[in-house]
Amino acid sequence: MTAYLITNVSVVGGEPTDLLIRDGVVAAVGDGLAADDATVVDATGLVALPGLVDLHTHLREPGREDAETVESGSRAAALGGYTAVCAMANTSPVADTAGVVEQVWRLGREAGLVDVQPIGAVTVGLAGERLAELGAMADSAAGVRIFSDDGHCVSDPRLMRRALEYVKAFDGVIAQHAEEPRLTEGAQMHEGEVSTRLGLTGWPAVAEEAIIARDVLLAEHVGSRLHVCHVSTAGSVEVLRQAKARGVRVTAEVTPHHLLLTDAKAESYDPVFKVNPPLRTAADIAALREALAEGVIDIIATDHAPHAVEDKECEWAYARPGMLGLETALSIALDVFGPRWDLIAERMSRTPARIAGLTGHGVDPAPGVPANLTLVDPAARRVIEPAELASRSRNTPYARMTLPGRIVATFLRGEPTVLDGKAVK
Repeated sequence: MTAYLITNVSVVGGEPTDLLIRDGVVAAVGDGLAADDATVVDATGLVALPGLVDLHTHLREPGREDAETVESGSRAAALGGYTAVCAMANTSPVADTAGVVEQVWRLGREAGLVDVQPIGAVTVGLAGERLAELGAMADSAAGVRIFSDDGHCVSDPRLMRRALEYVKAFDGVIAQHAEEPRLTEGAQMHEGEVSTRLGLTGWPAVAEEAIIARDVLLAEHVGSRLHVCHVSTAGSVEVLRQAKARGVRVTAEVTPHHLLLTDAKAESYDPVFKVNPPLRTAADIAALREALAEGVIDIIATDHAPHAVEDKECEWAYARPGMLGLETALSIALDVFGPRWDLIAERMSRTPARIAGLTGHGVDPAPGVPANLTLVDPAARRVIEPAELASRSRNTPYARMTLPGRIVATFLRGEPTVLDGKAVK
C-alpha cells in the first residue's frame, strides 16, 4: 500500500499542516513531516475534510443499469468527495431481501471507489402492505441498519408503527418518504402561485407535513429512531423543531436542490426540474437553510436520482422525478453557506456517518483514524457540463451554472480514488 504525504493542507479550515497516510490510516499530523517512501501531494490552498457521507443515493442497480450502476454511481460519488453512500432500495428487484442487499453491497466492494451501504425496503416490493425481511437484511453480510420505501410513503400508520417497533431491537432506523398519497394524486409540482399560473396540479406542503407530524408521534410512542427524507417545507421544519424539543429520536435531511432552487424553475417546463418532493418557494428555502445551520435539520443528503434520457427528455407530465446530485453537492453547500468548514463537515460527513452507523467514516483526519478524506480547492470555480459528469445519466439541474469549489482528491482507507480532480479507476 502506497504511503502519501499531504503537505500544507488546512484540516477542516484550520491552519496549514501536513498529513502522513500509511497503511490505510492517518499516521501523523504536524508541520514539516517527512517520509522518503511517500508520494507527496502538494495541498497548498486546499482544505481537508473527512470523506463525505451520503445517506440518500439511488444507484439503480439491479434493474436500471441504463441510468446508473453501482460502479458509475460510486465513481460520481468519489468525484464529489464522498467515501460512503447509502443506496436506496427502489431497484428492480426491490432490495427487500437479504439476497438483493448483499448483491448491492458486493457490487460496491468490487467497484472499490466508495463504501456502498445498502438501505433495505420497509415493505415487500415497496407496496406498503406487509413488512419486508427486516431482520434477515440486518443479519446479512450487508448489515443493513436503515430501511426506507423511498419513492413511496409508508402511509399505513399501523404498518409504520410495526416497522418502528421491529427495528428498535437492533437500533435500526426507518427513513420515511413523507408524502400523504391521497393529497398528491396527479401532482406535478409545488401547489402555489406558480402551479396555478401554469395550470399544473399542485403537491401541497401539508402532504409532507402531515406525515412527519404523524410519524414523530409514532416514533415518540414507540421510542424508536425515525429519519425524515428530503424535507422541503417551512412547516416541516416547525414540526421537527417541536419534536426535537420533546426529545423524539428523529433526524432529518435536506437536499442540495431544495436549498437552492425554487418552484419558479417549472416555468421553463424543463423536466430536469421535476422532482419529488417538488421544488418549493423562496420562503421554504430560507427556512430550510436556517434549520440546517441550526441543526433542526441534521444533514445534507443528495437524493442522487439518475434517469435515462427517455425518462427526462419528454413532456413534463410524463417525466420521472429526480435529479443528479453527487458530483455537485459540496459546491451547492459552499454556494449556500460559504466556507463554513466545520458546519459542512458536520452536515455532510460526521452526522450522516453517525446516523448510518458507518464506523471509520465521518471522522476528522487525526493520528490513528482511517484515512477517509477529501481535499477541496475552495478558490476554484467550475462550469457544470452534463456530458462531463461520471454518472451514466445527464439530468443535472445545474447545467452550465458556475459553482464554487472543486474536489482535488479523495482517499478511501488511504488509497486515492480521485487525484488531480480525476477518478483513479
